[in-house]
Amino acid sequence: MASIEIYTDGACKGNPGLGGWAAIVRNGDSYQEFSGSEENTTNNRMEVLAAIKGLEACPKNSLILLNSDSLYLVNTMTKGWKRNANTDLWSQLDTLVSDRDVTWKWVKGHDGNPGNERADQLASYKAENPDSDPSSSLSHIDAEGRAVMVDVGWKDDTARSALASGRVLMSSKTVQLVEDGQVSKGDVLTVARIAGIMGAKKTSELIPLCHPLPLNNVTVDLAINKDDSCIEIKCTANTTAKTGVEMEALMAVSITALTIYDMCKAVDKAMKIENIRLISKVGGKSGDFFSEDN
Repeated sequence: MASIEIYTDGACKGNPGLGGWAAIVRNGDSYQEFSGSEENTTNNRMEVLAAIKGLEACPKNSLILLNSDSLYLVNTMTKGWKRNANTDLWSQLDTLVSDRDVTWKWVKGHDGNPGNERADQLASYKAENPDSDPSSSLSHIDAEGRAVMVDVGWKDDTARSALASGRVLMSSKTVQLVEDGQVSKGDVLTVARIAGIMGAKKTSELIPLCHPLPLNNVTVDLAINKDDSCIEIKCTANTTAKTGVEMEALMAVSITALTIYDMCKAVDKAMKIENIRLISKVGGKSGDFFSEDN
């Protein structure tokens, strides 16, 4: 089995015309995207250049599976199709292949393959926006300006966790009522804790285009701080999934705080919810994060 998997694609507006290429390189937990453009080029040239750029990102002697929807590229490399054009690129490609163990695989284009679809998206973007970084474009908007959910199908499920915090400021009298269990609506801390966990589970229903996640665990820790006259909230969320769990942790804090406010507002309308923030996140392509001021 190949240790590195590459998806490539090329696009051209005019053929010849302005073209774009893209290569996605996956090596275990590592994931990289490469893309670029050329003027007065062809679709076939962009397909070959995409393969070159993908292989350039791989160390010599690598075991590689390269996926492309270009029969021109795949059959030239596997069936000896004639090389009447783009001889400069074929020469570069041959040199790269000679130092690597490459298996070529044709995949049907626009058939729902996540890697191919992403490569196509990047190549098409560069063919239309040569001076723009694809990562700076709106990820929730497609080429026609329609709202879409970001495709994370190409990602592997990995362990992810996030910790968020916040607090509810209130009068010292209200703090004492909560501690003594004398709030008329019931046990504030118990109800708020349950609400926070439920809120985390409902995140994808409340945040537009947010991916639903299989939560492994959600914890809500509450502490009464009499010195600052507040209830401190810390929520941790864990999942094994393709995308991060930060929003679930932040949602848990938010719903916990709102529940505390709702249960105590009859006796303290001046309460203040503040400092809801992410403390840390672990796992995923973007790397770990730890708040500097915590």
